[in-house]
Amino acid sequence: MTIFHRYAAIGDSWTEGVGDPDPTRPNGLRGWADRVAEVLTTRSDDFGYANFAIRGHRVHEIIEQQLDPALALSPDLLTFQGAGNDILRTKVDLDALVAGIDTAVGRANAVGATVVLFTHGAAASGPFSALRGRIAIFNELIREVVDTHDAVLVDNWRISEASDTRLWDVDRVHLSPIGHHRAALEVLDTLGVPHGHPSFGLPAAEAVSRRERLRGDLDWARTFVGPWAYRRFTGRSTGDGVRPKRPQLLPIQGSYDGDDARA
Repeated sequence: MTIFHRYAAIGDSWTEGVGDPDPTRPNGLRGWADRVAEVLTTRSDDFGYANFAIRGHRVHEIIEQQLDPALALSPDLLTFQGAGNDILRTKVDLDALVAGIDTAVGRANAVGATVVLFTHGAAASGPFSALRGRIAIFNELIREVVDTHDAVLVDNWRISEASDTRLWDVDRVHLSPIGHHRAALEVLDTLGVPHGHPSFGLPAAEAVSRRERLRGDLDWARTFVGPWAYRRFTGRSTGDGVRPKRPQLLPIQGSYDGDDARA
């Protein structure tokens, strides 16, 4: 088992931890990356963790604003998660997008970092199903990057539980606390890091009537789609004014005891 000493995370809202609130943490968020760090710190006496992820960032912003500060820390582990904000755009050049990620992974390897990349999974909510083809192409290109670098892949596309709404926040875009728990276990398993948590599983969900589902879809559209469209129209981002929550390699407090694994 590889022991990691310096872990840097870059990405967007998923890596920042949106959907997993914790007022005791920087930016008021925990998230899967914190949870991964909480396990890794138990494997090393000199472990440090930095997280530069900012909600709303697209891939070019992750590379231009987050990559250099992360690599300056000489990490031996780098997680690079992103592209969701690009895929949601009306137009996106997936080849150019992944070419940028490929170059970034090469740079990270050059400083001695193993890189974790992620495919995108099937969205839990119906309105995003139209992007399935675009997501599949992106995922295949990401697999090619992994094949040619010192990188490992967390293949979210193949996680069967991804359609379970309990893994998702009320906005249907970000993970819930239990979703972040599930994501952390996937990263640790992919890296071959023992974590002591049982295999993930949820009890059967209660049935929802068609009327309840429709009412929920309408509430969701009113609460989240409208504000999202307005931000797009005005050129604003949820990440405006947000700072990286852990811009330095620091010890992380607490231990990952899995208390959020309950539905």
